[in-house]
Amino acid sequence: MLLDLRTIYLAGAITALILGFVQLAAYATGRFERWPLWWGLSNLLIGLGFIGVGLRDTIPDIVSIPLANTVSWTGYLLVLFGVRSFAGRPARLPLYLLAVAAAAIPLFLWNEPDGFVRRVVLVSVLVMACDALLVREGLELWRRERLVSGAILAALFAPTVLLFALRAWLAATGKLGTELFPAENANQWFTVTGTAFVLLRSSALLLLAAERSRNTLVTIAQHDPLTGAMNRSGLERAMAQIAADAGKRPGRLILLLVDIDHFKTFNDTHGHAAGDRILQLFAEAARSELRASDILARHGGDEFVAVLPHMTTKDAVRVANRIRAAFGRVLADWDGGALQPTLSIGVAEGDAAGDQLETLLEHADEALYRSKRLGRDRVQVQIRALAR
Repeated sequence: MLLDLRTIYLAGAITALILGFVQLAAYATGRFERWPLWWGLSNLLIGLGFIGVGLRDTIPDIVSIPLANTVSWTGYLLVLFGVRSFAGRPARLPLYLLAVAAAAIPLFLWNEPDGFVRRVVLVSVLVMACDALLVREGLELWRRERLVSGAILAALFAPTVLLFALRAWLAATGKLGTELFPAENANQWFTVTGTAFVLLRSSALLLLAAERSRNTLVTIAQHDPLTGAMNRSGLERAMAQIAADAGKRPGRLILLLVDIDHFKTFNDTHGHAAGDRILQLFAEAARSELRASDILARHGGDEFVAVLPHMTTKDAVRVANRIRAAFGRVLADWDGGALQPTLSIGVAEGDAAGDQLETLLEHADEALYRSKRLGRDRVQVQIRALAR
């Protein structure tokens, strides 16, 4: 025999138990939500199940066959439960209990040696379905949160969907044999490959957590905590990305510089809490009128910047006026119209590839101050000749 299956099971069990304790220790620090608890418990259960299977013929069959397989299957389900918890999905605990029962009842009924083929088919189909759901969850995390580790997770679970489908087919057609530890057959290679993927996937789960933590820190570092708009650092990074993308898709760029009229007076009269709420209401109103590709940033104090790629000046003026109208509506909903701060907006046009942020800000600032000199509560455009 080229591979000692008992040793493989027991070595995999020890590794899974160690990973489980590490993940439970991470949960015990109190720095995470509950998903490390589910991942840690899943590894402990898979490890215990592997031990039971590895000790087949040396411990009672009731322990090494139905109980060990049920424990392992519960561990697999907890991986799915943990990933869905990480993704913020609903728990649906009754469905998981039903899935445990769907495996446990037949496994205990098919405890005899001649039930080997049915047990292999059952467990293989169940694990295949579980892994397919995990592939979907990983792809959803990649799509929704742009987590590259979600794609890695899907890539690590996808092969075992095929692996367990093939294992079920081989067992059903009698090509896998009728016992777990034969002299030599394909079951050895299935076990080695499956165990390796189980252990690799635990690392992918940790990658998910690490990448999300990094993304959260980046978001915090680049956004204003009061309004959720980008801060100056985030704006500079976004402008650098726009300039880089302009090499592939050249085009004009519009920058709006927005000032809340008489904000300092309002803040001194009504208090900082009311002033903070005004800033939040403006950010909400502006976002409601901007495209997903547009950028909103807090420039400082009561000044905001909106960057509108690939838009004409005429359309940008329409957007600016819609923002003014939306701001008036949210103020009216907030205080019944008693308070009416207005907006002065300066519009500057530039080239996405060639113009620096500071240059666009200077031109938008000129337009903004012209708006203030003309009586505020209006949009003004600073038109300049663009390089051809």
